[in-house]
Amino acid sequence: MIIRNVRRSRWALRIGIFLLAFSAAATIHAQERADCRVFHSTVLNSPVRYCVFLPASYSTLAAKARRYPILYLLHGLGGNEQSMAVSGEWTALQDLRRDKKAGDFLVVAPDGWDTFYINSRDGMTRYGDFFLHEFLPFVERAYRVQPGRAARGITGFSMGGYGALRIAFAHPELFGAVSAHSAALMRDPPAGVNAGASSGNLAARILTNVFGNPIDVAFWNLNSPFVLARKNAAMISRMKIYFDCGTEDSYGFYSGASEMNNTLDALKIPHEFHLYPGGHNVSYLLAHRDASFQFHVRIFEAARQ
Repeated sequence: MIIRNVRRSRWALRIGIFLLAFSAAATIHAQERADCRVFHSTVLNSPVRYCVFLPASYSTLAAKARRYPILYLLHGLGGNEQSMAVSGEWTALQDLRRDKKAGDFLVVAPDGWDTFYINSRDGMTRYGDFFLHEFLPFVERAYRVQPGRAARGITGFSMGGYGALRIAFAHPELFGAVSAHSAALMRDPPAGVNAGASSGNLAARILTNVFGNPIDVAFWNLNSPFVLARKNAAMISRMKIYFDCGTEDSYGFYSGASEMNNTLDALKIPHEFHLYPGGHNVSYLLAHRDASFQFHVRIFEAARQ
């Protein structure tokens, strides 16, 4: 009996050592990865590609029950679900983690096409409904996500910056924080767009495809972050807000960003706003992406504690 118990103890010890070694090896070899897939949307009647950028810890045995904050990242016009990797934003986030300046959270990037992340005026492309009612619930069921608005953020660049502010301001009950770089902010529809669309101007055609041709001003305002800020000011004041823009932005979005700053100031909604030297390009985005990543990290850390 004593010999048998000793053998069992030795066997248990060996199994324990093996499991510890396996766990350590899994931790050592775990890497950040992009889980890119296709979601088949009923709302859009179309497949939609997306990528979930996972921290290394997500795949380790030690974290198999851990739930993570989540940041939805919306690309700019001409981009897609892989823009975070192509632009260098993912590398920037990995560098922050390596330098212990950012914790672990999921980044989810859907392909937003050229929708501005809203339902189109003609009702043919209901991207806003897809994002809120299909995609967001699906992602948060499929991945280990920390519940609650404080652990959910949204960010974007250019068209995606507009989308992030518009979605967050329309649904402040869902998001604890929003950030935007070079957001396509315009209080009023740009002049000459309808004529430009008729003459084959690509940017004008995209705007009229989304907002109507001629642009429906009432519909434009219905989706305007400026109007939504006033409408939902009480709830938005509980949200953390960061946005910036380049003073040489080729589309003049620095004007809209400054107007948004003034609007939030007038509404006494706390926020962080910066105008920096730079244009409307990836170089500008990468120069300031660390700031928004760290902004969201601070919110996530506060929610965790």
